Amino acid sequence: MRAATINLRALPEQRDLIDHAASVLGKNRSDFMLEAACERAQAVLLDQVFFGLDEEKFRQFNAMLDATPIAPNTGQERLMGVKAPWEGNQA
Repeated sequence: MRAATINLRALPEQRDLIDHAASVLGKNRSDFMLEAACERAQAVLLDQVFFGLDEEKFRQFNAMLDATPIAPNTGQERLMGVKAPWEGNQA
């Protein structure tokens, strides 16, 4: 059971947009908004990758990175060979 309340104000156009999207998914406004907000919150938090190391651990970490050989990545090579759509047909 949900116990916490979240209140917010929106423009009528925003509410209508949210209601339309929610109805497309067969959800009510509250469920849609809570799910969308939680997905965005998780994405923001997952993008915040930070870890602190003291000087010695940092040196060890860099040594490990430097010692690890970079394996060929055919998928990455193929991706880098594809032209971006905005580059057009320039030769």
